[in-house]
Amino acid sequence: MAERSFKQEVQKLRLGEGQTFQGEGILAVTKALLQSGVSYVAGYQGAPISHLMDVLTDANDILADLGVHFEHSASEATAAATLAASVNYPLRGAVTFKSTVGTNVASDALANLASGGVRGGAMLIVGEDYGEGSSIMQERSHAFAMKSQVWLLDPRPNLPSIVRMVEKGFELSEASHTPVMLELRIRACHVHGRFQTKANQRPAFSLKDAIERPQRDTSRIVLPPSSYLHEQEKISQRWPAALNFIREHGLNELFSPQASDIGIIVQGGLYNGVLRALQLLGQADVFGQTQVPLYVLGVTYPLLDDQVLAFCEGKRSVLVVEEGQPDFIAQNIHTILHRAGSATRVHGKDMLPMAGEYTGAVLLKGMGEFLRSQTRSVVPVATAPALPAVSAAIAQVQPRPPSFCTGCPERPIFTALKMLEKELGPRHVSADIGCHLFSILPPFHIGATTMGYGLGWAGASAFNTPETDRRSLAIMGDGGFWHNGLTSGVGNAVFNKTDNVLLVVDNGYSAATGGQDILSSKASNAIRSTNNPIEKAVRGVGVNWVRTVTHTYSLADMKQALREAMTTPERGPKVVVAQSECMLNRQRRERPLRRQKIASGERVVRERFGVDPDTCTGDRSCIRLSGCPSLTIKPNPDPLRTDPVTTVIDSCVGCGLCGEVAHAAVLCPSFYRAELVSNPGAWERWRGRLRSGVIGWLQRRIERRLEGIAA
Repeated sequence: MAERSFKQEVQKLRLGEGQTFQGEGILAVTKALLQSGVSYVAGYQGAPISHLMDVLTDANDILADLGVHFEHSASEATAAATLAASVNYPLRGAVTFKSTVGTNVASDALANLASGGVRGGAMLIVGEDYGEGSSIMQERSHAFAMKSQVWLLDPRPNLPSIVRMVEKGFELSEASHTPVMLELRIRACHVHGRFQTKANQRPAFSLKDAIERPQRDTSRIVLPPSSYLHEQEKISQRWPAALNFIREHGLNELFSPQASDIGIIVQGGLYNGVLRALQLLGQADVFGQTQVPLYVLGVTYPLLDDQVLAFCEGKRSVLVVEEGQPDFIAQNIHTILHRAGSATRVHGKDMLPMAGEYTGAVLLKGMGEFLRSQTRSVVPVATAPALPAVSAAIAQVQPRPPSFCTGCPERPIFTALKMLEKELGPRHVSADIGCHLFSILPPFHIGATTMGYGLGWAGASAFNTPETDRRSLAIMGDGGFWHNGLTSGVGNAVFNKTDNVLLVVDNGYSAATGGQDILSSKASNAIRSTNNPIEKAVRGVGVNWVRTVTHTYSLADMKQALREAMTTPERGPKVVVAQSECMLNRQRRERPLRRQKIASGERVVRERFGVDPDTCTGDRSCIRLSGCPSLTIKPNPDPLRTDPVTTVIDSCVGCGLCGEVAHAAVLCPSFYRAELVSNPGAWERWRGRLRSGVIGWLQRRIERRLEGIAA
């Protein structure tokens, strides 16, 4: 169950010639693929383009009607390898995943694909996961494009530009026999707008045609001596063909090229931010008319020397607005101008930050500095608005590290580990990518390293020695397990006879990327195979010691399984599978059904937990061993006690962990379980009134007594 459904929106993908599409960027990308006659689409979900996979899933019937094959890839490497279908056949194909971690995984397949080249258009749609909203290491896709000589497209973040770049990207790929990479930042994925549609196209050459009339060209296979010829072909044939196509089809754009003797060269994806900054600096209007010449790079690799020189001719200085580091584009422009003997001065990272996202405030400051340095009359210093209120607000905002959701089934797993740490002593813990990585932060402080998706156990490979009986622990999610962990982690541990422990957190979905189904999901899926147990998979590759806990909220069961894994005299790899459904997905499924039942008058009961303030000691160990957002503190109602007491707020989903913690740690008896009944029967209503009356009388009596004491 993905976090968002596009069942209604995907009907817009059926729009025909000359109609107007209005909607979100990620839907526009899908429409552009269908208008381009794509034959197959594949990918691995992941922000910031996870919704593209969700859109394609919900549009599977539309794709099937057009003869388009769509599948969820096991990893980004699987997705990139799918483009092999375009090597020998005139088949247009697209794959998608997030960058740069996804591109890291896919780089082997991508390098081989780029070496041999393609006959059909091959496109990689990568989510440029960079900046404030990112959860990964900060790198750029540009390096991969340069390394493998893949053309990198960076459309302006509006729907007509994105759609055009998808369509032209396939043509560019075919014209130069080279795969192309289309990078989309998160704001481009979710920008809204409109464009004039074209009719969807069935592939002129189908997958059926390719299967029934197979072709092969050994010169396309990366094997000496062909691989040496591929390198020469890239330079002598593919590169010139790409430059000619980019030039002839105007994939780079000029705005007011002669308006001034200074200019700005900008990545297409940053165009909106640059234009907004120019507007605030009094150098452009809301319609895009600018007094400062702009050269907008719809293709950031390769650059066209003649276009760069033409734009810079007659200009004293240009500013290169290039997000991230290293400054590949600026270095290239420096080289082009130096070789031509140009006197134009190039600014970039001397005016703008070397690293970090180019937000509106960053662009405003850097571009203002550039404009003021070039002419005193252009931008007075006072024109750039100061932001004292924002600075003051930032100083007051407290850090709030990311954490597990309310009721997350992974909380009790790490609560159990913290309790066992006191019992058995600390140990090295190798973490992995996924929601469970939040365990490295307060209140759990579990996890020393993370090396990549599904590499949790591989990250503990060196900690395998007979010189100690204390076993290291590796943690991996079910998404990472199926992505890479089964081979790189479990298979590697079996082969090397490791005696350490792997904890697989099985919450039923690829939860961290949006709740998509995976092989081990319990939910039935109409177009995919689910219900494939993780325990069966690890036993299949040779693990003999496996324990599955089917209800992680039971601290006793979790502690017992983990204690046994860490202390058993049996040698060899040990795996604990901890199962409970992702609470977010569970609530997405149950809440609509509950609302329907309540609206129809059915009796509905849901559980909530609370804390008796008269019993609570204010120790707050329950919070330290759980960290649930629904647990907080409030003033103590007893005037003789000054310590705040714990309370449970309305976000509680009734998972019961707080009560389990109190019981397991023998902390306090203050937690209670309550049932909230909607549409109660007559007997329940009468009983509720009686209880409220008695409790109210007792509370008023206590309040009168406390008032007397206070007096």
